[in-house]
Amino acid sequence: MEMTSNQPMASPDQWTLPMEKTGTKVFLSDDDRWHALVEHDPQAYGEFVYGVLTTGVYCRPTCASRLPNRENVRFFETSIEAGKAGFRPCKRCKPESTEWRQPQTRAVLRACRVIAEADEPLSLKELAHAVDMSPFHFQRLFKKIVGVTPKQYAMEKRASRVRERLTKGATVTEAMYDAGFGSSSRFYEKVTPTLGMKPSVYKNGAQDVPIRFAIVPCFLGLALVAATGQGICAIDFGDTAKVLKDNLRHRFPKAVFQEPDPRFAAMIAKVLAFLENPHRSRLDLPLDIQGTAFQRRVWLALQEIPAGDTVSYADIASRVGKPKAARAVARACAANPLAVAIPCHRVVRSNGQPGGYRWGLERKRVLLEREKERKPVPGNLWGTTSKT
Repeated sequence: MEMTSNQPMASPDQWTLPMEKTGTKVFLSDDDRWHALVEHDPQAYGEFVYGVLTTGVYCRPTCASRLPNRENVRFFETSIEAGKAGFRPCKRCKPESTEWRQPQTRAVLRACRVIAEADEPLSLKELAHAVDMSPFHFQRLFKKIVGVTPKQYAMEKRASRVRERLTKGATVTEAMYDAGFGSSSRFYEKVTPTLGMKPSVYKNGAQDVPIRFAIVPCFLGLALVAATGQGICAIDFGDTAKVLKDNLRHRFPKAVFQEPDPRFAAMIAKVLAFLENPHRSRLDLPLDIQGTAFQRRVWLALQEIPAGDTVSYADIASRVGKPKAARAVARACAANPLAVAIPCHRVVRSNGQPGGYRWGLERKRVLLEREKERKPVPGNLWGTTSKT
C-alpha cells in the first residue's frame, strides 16, 4: 500500500484528530463542509451534521445515503441545532448518537488522518500499531466505520489529490509525482479508471469533447439523454429543462454540446422504448460509463437484475465478491449516471424498504410498480403481463 503527501508525516504524539489537537473546528465554512460531504470524508465524522430540505432528515457527512442537491442542504454544528430547525435524524447513520466519541471509533479516525498525511507507504500492520490494535481487528473496524478498507481509502485520497492538482492548473506530470506515483505506467494504471477518462482530459474539464443531448418528456417527468462518441454518458430525470442542462454542464464543464442528429435521435427512441417497457425491448446501445473499478463491477451486476425483480444491497455486494460492502454498493448506486440503463432502482434494503434513489423515491416507486405490473406471466408465449 502506498500513501504519500507533500506534508511531513506526523509523529505518534501528533496522531490526534483536529479538534483534539487545536481545540477548534476544521470544517468552518459551508464550502469546506460541502466538500467533506461529497468526499464522505471520515475526518468530518462528528464535526457537523447536515439537513436536507426535501426530506426533512439530517445526517452525518459520512452517511451512505445519496448525495443531495447543494441548494437543498443546510449545515449545523450539532444534532441539537438540526433538531431545533425541524429536521429529524437519519435512521441509517444515526447522527444523534454519540458513537463517534467511542475510543475505537476515534482511533479509526486518527488512522484516517495518518493515511491522509503520510509521505511514505504504510502497511496495514504499521497503521494498526499506530492506533494500538491488531491488524485483523483494525482492518475489520476500519471497514465497518469508513466503508472501505485502509488500502482503498488511501487510493481514494491519492486520486483526490490528483483531481485537486489537475483542476488547479498542475501538469499531469506534476500531479503524478505530487500524489506519490513513482512511474507514469503505475499512475495511468491506478488513476485513469478512478477519473473515468484520461487525466489530461479530466484536467481540461472534458475540453472539446463533443456531447449530443436532448430533453424529452416521459412518464417520470423530463428525461435528458446525452452521448459522447463512445456511447451514452448520461440519462437524467428532472422536473425542469434548466436543472437538467445545468447538471450536464456541471459534470462536463468544457465539453462541446451539440444538437441531436439522426443517429442520436434513433438512440433516444431506443432509450424511451426501453424506459416504457424494459420487458419487451433491449437497450442494445453502447454506454460511456465513467467510474471506479468497484463502481463498474456494481453497475455490471445491476444490469443482470431482470425487470420486475428486486435485490438487496447486500445481495449485490455478494455478487461482486464483497459480501460486507453493502454500504459501498449503496454509494455506487448513488453515483450511477445512467438512470434505468443501469437499473439501480431495482436495489432495495434487506427489509424490503426502497432505500435511496438519486432521482427521487417517488420515481423509484413508479418504476418498480410498472415493471412488476408488466412482468410477463411465466410460460406465456404471447407476453401477456401479470396484474398482481
